[in-house]
Amino acid sequence: MEKMPESQTAEVPEIVRAPEIRLIAFTEFSHPEDVPWETDTPVASEKLIEYAGRMCYQSWSNPAGRTNREYIANMLDHGHLSVIEHASASFSIRGVSRSCTHELVRHRHFSFSQVSQRYVSEEDSRMVEPDCIAEDPECHRIFVEAVTKAREAYRELYERLAGKFEDVESRTLRRKLARQAARSVLPNAVETALVMTGNFRAWRHFIRMRANEHADVEIRAVAVEICRQLQQLSPAVFGDFTISALEDGTEVASTHYIYE
Repeated sequence: MEKMPESQTAEVPEIVRAPEIRLIAFTEFSHPEDVPWETDTPVASEKLIEYAGRMCYQSWSNPAGRTNREYIANMLDHGHLSVIEHASASFSIRGVSRSCTHELVRHRHFSFSQVSQRYVSEEDSRMVEPDCIAEDPECHRIFVEAVTKAREAYRELYERLAGKFEDVESRTLRRKLARQAARSVLPNAVETALVMTGNFRAWRHFIRMRANEHADVEIRAVAVEICRQLQQLSPAVFGDFTISALEDGTEVASTHYIYE
């Protein structure tokens, strides 16, 4: 039977208070040598967006002297957003709860790769605690007690189920069968990690929907930080968003554009 160390069963889980978000991939652009066109931006994604827009009308000349930023702003003004779908960005997201990712995956225009609870043990899982709970001593006590008991229950279930499936020849399958059942007692607070990829139009929609004051605090923090990093990556596409603080100290992002 595969057992977990008894000394670990009473451990209080490590608490996570903030997400960790890293930009890990983004669009590159290779200028076709036979196209007589130049632009003023060094940003590959912005070059691609302008190139795609000019392809629609075969307007390779620029007699008005419009900058790339002005060109993209004109596209946003007119709701011509298909051109920004050509550029994409991928983020590594850690330190978020399962309840947060339940909302993330509802955004269907993204691609997700998330930690599997069937293949990865949660015996040492960390827990994401909302600020409003952490700031209240009694709420914090209740939270810690609940998540500690939940993780202990997971460990005990896994140990018993591993014994129940010990006749299964494959060690990997044996573990998977035990973990996929034991995870049923884990709370929404359990930490997870994922890679999330989307095109720029999808990211704009996500920020509009999740970085406003009506969104859950945790996913809003994710959306605002992604907005901040995308503004650095492509200011012409995301520079219209304004990040500001609410009275409670949390942040929101907003834009004057009505198009998504």
